[in-house]
Amino acid sequence: MWRPAVGLPPRLALSVLAGPGRSCFLGSGSATRKDWQAKNRRSFSDFYMQPLFDPDLEESPFFAPKSRSDPTRYVACKKLARNLVRNLLGYNCNPSRQLILECNPGPGILTEALLRAGASVIAFQNEKSFIPHLKSLRRKLNGLLQVVPSDFFKIDPRHQEVLKPEYNSSVIFQSLGIDPVPWSAGVPIKVFGILPSKFERRILWKNVFDLYSCESIFRYGRIELNLFVTEKEFQRLIATPKRPDLYQVLSVLWQVACEIKFIQMEPWSSFGAYTENECSEDSKLRESCSSLKQNLYFVQMTPRRTLFTEHLSPLNYDIFFHMVKHCFGKRSSSIIQHLRSLSTVEPIEILRQVRIRPGQTILNMYPQDFKRLFETIERSEDSVFKWVYDESLEDIIG
Repeated sequence: MWRPAVGLPPRLALSVLAGPGRSCFLGSGSATRKDWQAKNRRSFSDFYMQPLFDPDLEESPFFAPKSRSDPTRYVACKKLARNLVRNLLGYNCNPSRQLILECNPGPGILTEALLRAGASVIAFQNEKSFIPHLKSLRRKLNGLLQVVPSDFFKIDPRHQEVLKPEYNSSVIFQSLGIDPVPWSAGVPIKVFGILPSKFERRILWKNVFDLYSCESIFRYGRIELNLFVTEKEFQRLIATPKRPDLYQVLSVLWQVACEIKFIQMEPWSSFGAYTENECSEDSKLRESCSSLKQNLYFVQMTPRRTLFTEHLSPLNYDIFFHMVKHCFGKRSSSIIQHLRSLSTVEPIEILRQVRIRPGQTILNMYPQDFKRLFETIERSEDSVFKWVYDESLEDIIG
């Protein structure tokens, strides 16, 4: 089983993921493209792994202060709040044991409903004007509420050299007395949030990286995400080869990682919105922001207990990511072409084992097919090296 490769440089850590010599880096001195061509190993063609730039992971001013044109939504309808309580708590006979992390609750309509149902709530609220009211709820309802003055969607930012304590999940969770639980245990925490439409794709990318690497909130176990997303992102999340126009890398990664359950669609009128230093509960702000005039889709994303295996783990997930991204980079190419550029293992035998025809394209492969393919290559004994890398892999995986 996987164990952390502690204290190793990134490249060396990658090279010892599953034993000695499991990968070779093109251009690193271990083996170069020229070397592979000279040896004519399985007739490697010019179909080489290319750096796949991902605009969703590009460095950007994501952590810059919000402007008035960047509103944040919150639950403003008591009927919706009651429905959400039922969905979040289910038939839990002891709601007090259920911990809910609520993101940007605004005036706390859902917060109060959860507290009255007996749940313990941690409210991450970065809008200071709402905090006094949230704290009054704590005094009124038996202290089952803790308020964290921070934006949950900005904790543990990637590409951030200096991490402020208010955005460090380890510091926050330790202060809250939250301890990690084994991945095989149940769901210890449920997160509820409404993704800001401007950044929802970036947040989904960050969280899928955190999930597979067991970093950030996922250090604490199989954290369940209960999110409102736009229709566009919802359709992408659940897309399969039946919808090739929507099927993409994120579709595969999230569906492999989680059981995704659609709960309900909610009209935008059920939500309020506020901007930095300015709060509003009326409809004028919503009407002035076209981005808010969208119905939202409520989805429950529960990490699979069986996600990690001997052959897919937090130590080699990045290779799996790169395999999927590479395949979607050239959708029209056959899967055997992709394998010949990605791996040193004999592709015909691998495809026979996973029952995939060599001429198929990735648009014939469902998300779990990618996982089976990856794990089959990982456990193959056909070659000392399993994967061929480009030096730029570290940049690709963010």
